[in-house]
Amino acid sequence: MSKTLKTVLIIVGVVLVLAAMFVKPYNKMVQKDEECSKAWANVENAYQRRMDLIPNLVKTVQGAADYEKGTLTEVIEARAKATSVQVDPSNLTEESLAKFQAAQDQLSSALSRLMVVVERYPELKATEEFKSLMDALEGTENRIAVARKDFNTTVNDYNSYIRRFPNNIVAGMFNFDKKGYFKAAEGADKAPEVEFNFN
Repeated sequence: MSKTLKTVLIIVGVVLVLAAMFVKPYNKMVQKDEECSKAWANVENAYQRRMDLIPNLVKTVQGAADYEKGTLTEVIEARAKATSVQVDPSNLTEESLAKFQAAQDQLSSALSRLMVVVERYPELKATEEFKSLMDALEGTENRIAVARKDFNTTVNDYNSYIRRFPNNIVAGMFNFDKKGYFKAAEGADKAPEVEFNFN
């Protein structure tokens, strides 16, 4: 075998080994990135389900509590704002998730105020339609919690993988950036103060 042929074979062998070292991590990063997008789609689905329930809930409450227009308006406006905040799955940064979460938290707060209003109307709480909507909303809130937890788990797996050596080299070369997490709402670490007034 000629010296030139040996040199060419060695170079080709080295190139193939280096390519194999990059191809496997790259393909794994693509797979994990897609899993993050899928987990995000599940989060959006859960939130969309809540959005779809709200108009029926507002109509039901509106019929029984006609003069509570301010609270109903707050819910409708918060829903509109939450619907307008979209997150691109290819850009799941801390900032974009924080903006999305803030809009959703505003809607949750408006829904909580609506539930306080509903407490004043026992005849409304007794209707089958309201009970059914509340059950659906409760189930949806549980789905949202599960979807967010699953999303954070998937993102953690992805972020850990792209930060490991030598994967971090491949990630840097092909712009696989760290993704953001859902975080607990501010103040969630403190128990609420409860005051009983027996006067």
